[in-house]
Amino acid sequence: MVKKIIAYVKLQIYAGKANPSPPIGPALGQYSLNILSFCKEFNRRTESKTGMIIPVVVSVYSNKTFSFITKTPPASILLKKFAGLSTEKKPGSGATNPGKEKVGQITKKQLLEIAKIKSFDLNCYNFNIGANIIKGTARSMGIEIIE
Repeated sequence: MVKKIIAYVKLQIYAGKANPSPPIGPALGQYSLNILSFCKEFNRRTESKTGMIIPVVVSVYSNKTFSFITKTPPASILLKKFAGLSTEKKPGSGATNPGKEKVGQITKKQLLEIAKIKSFDLNCYNFNIGANIIKGTARSMGIEIIE
């Protein structure tokens, strides 16, 4: 028998640190899901990426069960990590005036590595095109790409 999906819940959670407190508890609790079960499974799947923010999409079924898929960390987090910037601030923060202020720099090789990591979630078939997408994010954050 096919389970009917009643909702998709999208969350961004620190890898290996999921717990039933907000935002996870209220988001899944409104569908009467087993929140502790989700947290244990999520922590088990993401224990190797501890400290990174991981987007997750939870499919909620009509019989009060769930399944979820994890995605790759946001490009802004990866850029900050490779540039040596603190990832403790807001996830997408960078320069306050990106056109004039530079907060860090990464190499072209690092840019391609980020594009390879994000290749499953990017809407392109070529790493060079994916690198251009990531380059735009870096530019808007005030991170300079050096050759």
